[in-house]
Amino acid sequence: MGIPSGMRDFWVHSRNNSLLIASPSEKDLRAQQAAQDSAVAGAKAASLAAVVAAVPTLVAVRVIPWAKANINHTGQALIVSAASIAAFFIAADKNILQTAKTKTETKLKEAA
Repeated sequence: MGIPSGMRDFWVHSRNNSLLIASPSEKDLRAQQAAQDSAVAGAKAASLAAVVAAVPTLVAVRVIPWAKANINHTGQALIVSAASIAAFFIAADKNILQTAKTKTETKLKEAA
């Protein structure tokens, strides 16, 4: 049992011999922060959309005869989750595009 010697030798020789771990650059940190901000904005939008979609869906299923007969629990969950997922991606994408626009404008001002 264990690692075959050929595979072990390949890993040893293909590995970088440096023991130091490179610190992330400022560009990487800004990109990571922008991605995190976008995810937070998307989560906020998704939670709001879930509430906004859930209330009329649940009311309709209890009040409207057609909805009561045709929309089961799975259908209700799909309606709410579809609205939440769409809101998440729309808000996150909007945030990413705004960040890119601001970054581009800053670069153009610095170049001029």
